[in-house]
Amino acid sequence: MNTGKTVAVTAAATALATRLAAADSAAQGAKINHSVCKWCYDTIPLEDLCIAGKEMGLKSIELLMPRDFPTLQKHGLTCAMVTAPSASTAAGVQLGGIERAFNRLEHHDTLVAVYEAHLKASAEVGAKQVICFSGNRDGMSDEQGLENCAIGLKRLLPLAEKLGITLVMELLNSKVDHKDYQCDHTAWGVELCKRTGSENFKLLYDIYHMQIMEGDVIATIRENHSFISHYHTGGVPGRNEIDDSQELFYPAIMRAILATGYTGYVGQEFIPKRGDKLASLKQGVDICTV
Repeated sequence: MNTGKTVAVTAAATALATRLAAADSAAQGAKINHSVCKWCYDTIPLEDLCIAGKEMGLKSIELLMPRDFPTLQKHGLTCAMVTAPSASTAAGVQLGGIERAFNRLEHHDTLVAVYEAHLKASAEVGAKQVICFSGNRDGMSDEQGLENCAIGLKRLLPLAEKLGITLVMELLNSKVDHKDYQCDHTAWGVELCKRTGSENFKLLYDIYHMQIMEGDVIATIRENHSFISHYHTGGVPGRNEIDDSQELFYPAIMRAILATGYTGYVGQEFIPKRGDKLASLKQGVDICTV
């Protein structure tokens, strides 16, 4: 028997167990701040969703505009993530959405103008985060996309910093839902965060999308949590209910998120396939309450 090797292995195992126990301890007592994406419940009026959501423990309804805040505030809710603004170029090209955004220099003047107004309006109602997108590749290299996005975002970040708002780029899959989208891997998004050099630019880690693109969800969150300021859920495959009908085990994922010290929001962003959509939403909230 190699006693030295055995002792080393035992020590490593003990150290790992200690770290895991510390992580579990950190997660205990912390709670998930629950949110939901309004677009998944487009047939339910915002007022009704506020009432039902408050009863099931929601603190936020997101991907709304600043004009929606009075309705939320009436029910003691907030909007954890303001949706993106949109604008048209002189040629009539629509910008600001998933497909056409910050990865093209020719979009920047239009985007900066509309985002400046949007950031100011968001700050006026007390919003803290505004979503943004990379845009599709359309033949562009990932390196060029990084360079272009950084150039455009750096034009907005001084204002975001002044207003106390974080610009948050969403990680989306380019395999199933958003073909050719450029910000489709965590590593690309993290590199963009580093290039902007601002704490007011972070990532929205969509668990559904990143499970499709790269898997290894919990390890990725642990390694990159400092670059992530928001999370979304969704069942894989299908983007439906997050129960045991699909491959992700959300209680473990939520515990891993809490163990990083995260105090932000987790937004339910699955598309209910059952008749009682609110029952599906409540089930999702309950599953993620750890």
